[in-house]
Amino acid sequence: MIREFVKPALAILPACALYLAACNQPASKSTETMSTDTTHTAALAPASAFDTTIDGKAVHLFTLKNKNGVEASITNYGGRIVNLLLPDKDGKMVDVIVGPESAEGYLKSTEVYYGATIGRYGNRIAKGKFKIDGKEYSSSLNNGANMLHGGKKGFQSVIWDGKQVDSNTVELTYLSKDGEEGFPGNLNVKVTFHLTDDNALDISYEAKTDKKTVVNLTNHAFYNLNGSGSGDILKHTLWINADNYLPVDSGLIPLGPLEKVAGTPFDFTKPTEIGARIETDNQQLKNGKGYDHNFVLNKTDISKPVATITGDKTGITLDIYTPEPGLQFYSGNFMQAKNVLKYGIKDEFRTSFALETQHFPDSPNRPEYPSTELNPGQTYKTHSIYKFSVKK
Repeated sequence: MIREFVKPALAILPACALYLAACNQPASKSTETMSTDTTHTAALAPASAFDTTIDGKAVHLFTLKNKNGVEASITNYGGRIVNLLLPDKDGKMVDVIVGPESAEGYLKSTEVYYGATIGRYGNRIAKGKFKIDGKEYSSSLNNGANMLHGGKKGFQSVIWDGKQVDSNTVELTYLSKDGEEGFPGNLNVKVTFHLTDDNALDISYEAKTDKKTVVNLTNHAFYNLNGSGSGDILKHTLWINADNYLPVDSGLIPLGPLEKVAGTPFDFTKPTEIGARIETDNQQLKNGKGYDHNFVLNKTDISKPVATITGDKTGITLDIYTPEPGLQFYSGNFMQAKNVLKYGIKDEFRTSFALETQHFPDSPNRPEYPSTELNPGQTYKTHSIYKFSVKK
């Protein structure tokens, strides 16, 4: 099952999809954190770094902690994961989240989506145009000729209402008004971050609308399982339970039909180092020489992992569970930005990865893809689990 559209006495479960985005203006953690020296002690960002007001709303940093001493911090600015501190194979605490550690840092990196909740529509929509019941809608264009991650001011740029439910859980809510970024309907969204006692971060999404619309929510955390600032992620070992992927055009819009991964650099059906085939002359990898593609998952329930990735230095392993039909794998190939020197930020080319659970790119224009439409009276529900362990 993919995404739940729940009516008062009826649950309708259509298929969903996934996307992960290319980025082009990085902002990073402190000089110490982003250096290649990993001897520093991992720590949560200070709450004072988020003590500000943006668009007339207060920004906060929320802390989650489980019984094992694992900690995470979440900000209501963009619904972002700021830190996630985990023990490595030697028991040393490592922050596996790459990105800024202050509200100011995110203000300088709004195009990169570090750790953010993505909406109203994750991934790209070709030319920002789509039709619902024959009526055409246009979203803002913020990625060449296309709409990316909800448009110029997507959910990563808004201030959510936040509530600390308990020591393990924070709940964020946001009203995306009718017409925001060109999308129809007043959309009430709730995202819940729950840090479990078996070292998993469970992210749940809910949404309701008063007008037929399209919805595709996800999280865009950038990870380095060797620790933020530890170098590139090319020797991380990745497995994805997908026999097919979606080839894309030069604007990263799907060409249409699925293609088999067998015999291509996209075959991660056996654990493979990310960098093993990244420099091949495969046509799909020439744009940036890296991955930014949607993998079509072989299963659509949440009982078993759909992907597993392990840091080569720390042994920290991430298993991803989701009912979504797609997983966008992005290898950080666009993160050497022209504005790096402007902010004095270290070049982050391939020093982090993202694995996003969501609907396929451009789904509103592809009737053959799982639908992303949400009707009034229905409730959009989906959740993904990011479970961490150590491989010694």
